[in-house]
Amino acid sequence: MKVVFATKNANKVEEVKKILGPDYEVVSMTEAGIDIDIVEDGETFEENAIKKAEQVMRACNEIVIADDSGLEVDYLNGEPGVLSARYMGEDTPYSVKNQNIIDRLKNARGSQRSARFVCAVAAALPGKYTIIAQECVEGEIAKEPKGENGFGYDPIFYIPKYKKTTAELTMEEKNKISHRGKAFRVLAERLKRVNW
Repeated sequence: MKVVFATKNANKVEEVKKILGPDYEVVSMTEAGIDIDIVEDGETFEENAIKKAEQVMRACNEIVIADDSGLEVDYLNGEPGVLSARYMGEDTPYSVKNQNIIDRLKNARGSQRSARFVCAVAAALPGKYTIIAQECVEGEIAKEPKGENGFGYDPIFYIPKYKKTTAELTMEEKNKISHRGKAFRVLAERLKRVNW
């Protein structure tokens, strides 16, 4: 099944190809020849995912999947949340964003460092409807960045069960437990049940 992934982020495309497996031909917006800018002004991850999927679907009339995900830090009242990609400015390197979060949690101890990655995914089906799934993975903010395998906030998101940050996990380990992995697997199951 061919699906257009409403993203220009090559890292995300590769991650989702591995999660969905060989049953799906996942192409990016760029590969599909779609160049539209979508303003992510929703108040929730779900609203943004739906908006992206439906706008791109209208542009290409193919099945379009989209996600919106981010980091919620409890000590920071859920920041950066839906603003995760735009936190401190879109062009600010994640090394700077990550250090800012670590610095803001310098007085946080134990469970005060709790955080989660949240991912909402949507699949807009031409002439039908939009399917939605949302999942998360719980963890905590590390005291220093570690690992080279991830991107974004992965180096500071520590998972006690693995005693590693998500940037220290292998791609297989990460896809098994990640917010994005869980959400896309649920979405894939729901897509299989669509009456085409």
